[in-house]
Order: sequence, then structure tokens, then C-alpha cells
Amino acid sequence: MPGAISAGADRPRQIVAAALRILEREGPEALTMRRLATAVGIRAPSLYKHFADKAEVEQALIAEGLAELGGLVGSWSGERGGDFGRIARGYRRFALERPHLYRLMTERPLDRERLPAGVEERGVAPLVALLGTRDRARAAWAFAHGMVQLELAGRFPPDADLDAAWEVGIGAFAATAGV
Repeated sequence: MPGAISAGADRPRQIVAAALRILEREGPEALTMRRLATAVGIRAPSLYKHFADKAEVEQALIAEGLAELGGLVGSWSGERGGDFGRIARGYRRFALERPHLYRLMTERPLDRERLPAGVEERGVAPLVALLGTRDRARAAWAFAHGMVQLELAGRFPPDADLDAAWEVGIGAFAATAGV
């Protein structure tokens, strides 16, 4: 089959990479086991040697997304001594550039039991360190997530200056959090 995975390759990683390409190009409806098998050049039943079902593939995508976003948050928090605005703006950019992955990561209950150990904690740790408490970090995440969800859903009026709204929110939150 064209594009078939070589026998010695890390098949689960290649399957997840192909799933991510399908998800990001065409959205979650296009991500089927049959479609995924075709993308990696194997028969659909062979996928089940590596992933029990589509939900497990999606869980792997969520873990990849959380790890990537966590790494980005870590780098944004380390720049210029930590800056909540930099983190919030980066979070927004990540969500807007990768809306299908972002929605997969955030629009359903998170099955923490199936995540790689520590992936969620590594992602939140820089924000907790910057803001001082888990409650402040949760509030900051709720602000950024709510804003980006509304933006992705097209819920703001057409004439809304979203950059200005983000800056007002960032400023208000940073002032009350002392950052």
C-alpha cells in the first residue's frame, strides 16, 4: 500500500501523527479508523493491534496536545521572567492555529487515568509558579479558555475588537493576581 509504515517503525507514533494530520486538515468527523488506516498504509484491522478503538487514538492526540501546550506554556512563562500576558496570548494563538486539536483537548471530560503520567501537571506547573496558587492558575485558564472558546465559536459581534478585549482581560487578571 502507498505510504505503508515500515516494519521497524514506531507504528503507534506514526498512527498518532497521521491522526493529527487528518484531524487538523479535515476536522474530527474525518477521523475514522478506516481513514486513518488508509493514511498510514495499513488495513483497518491492523490499527487495533496498536489502539483498542478510536477513543484511544483520540486520547493519544489529547496527550500529545497537552504535552505540546505544556511545553509552550513553560517556554512562555520562562521568557522575560514570566509574563501572564505572554502565556495568555500564546494560549490563544495555539487554539486559533489548531482549533480541531484544541477542541478535542478541551470540549469533553478529560480521562486522566489514560494520560501519560505527569503530562497535565507539567503543563500547569509554570502557570501555578507564576500566579502563586492553583486557584489563580485555574481562574487564569478559565479566562483564556472562555475567551478562546467564544472566539472559535464566532460568538462575538463582527465589530468586536478581540485583541483589545484580550488585553483588557489580561490586564485585569494580571493586576488582581499581582503579575
